Amino acid sequence: MENTDNENIRFDCNRGCTVTQDKETGAPECSYRRGCCKLKDYNWLEGVTQEQFKDLFEVRFKNTRKGIYVNASGQGIKTGDLVIVEAANGHDLGIVTLEGPIVGRQIKCKGLDPESNPFKKIYRRAKPFDIAKWQDAIAKEQDTMIHARRIAAELGLDMKIGDVEYQGDGSKAIFYYIADGRVDFRQLIKVYAEEFRIRIEMKQIGARQEAGLIGGLGVCGRELCCANFITNFQSISTSAARTQDLSLNPQKLAGQCGKLKCCLNYEVASYLDAQSRIPKVQEPLQFEDGPAYLVKTDILREIMYFSYEKGSLSNLYPLSTEEVREIIAMNRDGERPESLKFEPEPVGPQFVSAVGDDSITRFDKPKKAKRRNKKRISGGKGDPSAQGNPAQGSARHRQSSGREARNK
Repeated sequence: MENTDNENIRFDCNRGCTVTQDKETGAPECSYRRGCCKLKDYNWLEGVTQEQFKDLFEVRFKNTRKGIYVNASGQGIKTGDLVIVEAANGHDLGIVTLEGPIVGRQIKCKGLDPESNPFKKIYRRAKPFDIAKWQDAIAKEQDTMIHARRIAAELGLDMKIGDVEYQGDGSKAIFYYIADGRVDFRQLIKVYAEEFRIRIEMKQIGARQEAGLIGGLGVCGRELCCANFITNFQSISTSAARTQDLSLNPQKLAGQCGKLKCCLNYEVASYLDAQSRIPKVQEPLQFEDGPAYLVKTDILREIMYFSYEKGSLSNLYPLSTEEVREIIAMNRDGERPESLKFEPEPVGPQFVSAVGDDSITRFDKPKKAKRRNKKRISGGKGDPSAQGNPAQGSARHRQSSGREARNK
């Protein structure tokens, strides 16, 4: 029975809900699933109530489209309810994801002004026939997107239809497209309206927004950041890669959207803070046995590697940033340290794994020692001194070996 029930469940991660069918009536039933959606919400003020936010709710739709709505129905609405909300034309169906004071934080974060732009209304909770109509509209989205791409190609338009989202009542559809330049939609909208018999809305998105809509896994093995938590896309330049001493390889620095990875900005502040404590070496350090050239720098460990051969990666000698400052000060005063070859390796902050300092080969089976068949020089069966006491014979052998080594 459990396997049969699991097979009837359909996960709609684009909207964050699960869809099942009632066994008696066959009508679709939807329920909110918090972790199964892009840009999922977490109410860290859950349980806190404020009178001014009691009627404000955040309602989410497909992918990353969300909005703040005011409850004008008089019904008790809570997180996870499917509600019918006001739209520009007709009505839409969404899922309530946030309630309470956290909605006020979202309003402030997004810079919304209720006085200049009043919030739209929540009419009521969705009824079974609303959910059935909503699911019928969702079922047409994939075929509509493929057909819309074919029509755009036939008209010779330089654009790509990335996704299609139907309104809850099925009377309108939003076509998300990507284009490098300006596109003339006059003929395209006429063809779409005649073909699909609905109202058309064209919304342009960038390559990063498309990756967030589609989703996927990054090279790190985790869900794409743009589909998980990023809402505002900041500009990314190659200077972020240079700051972290990364190789300027476009294939490694580019994400699935074809642009520079958003994660390049995550550790820039840490690297800039570490670089502020690293001295600038504009000329080689002078020692008594010759000049030492800076070859590379470990920014986070604050260790600088020098070599007596310019541009050579062999025979590198590490120095901490404090020692480099001292040597630079000595060179300015006309003093030279004795040699770099006798400098001990500096101790810096070490990065350990989650399991500690254990070796990664600790789970490998130890190799069996190979037996070496060598003839014994003494202490064997033919040695009379070893027949009575084997330990005494081996000791004589060690003494004779020591005398031979000293004579040599």
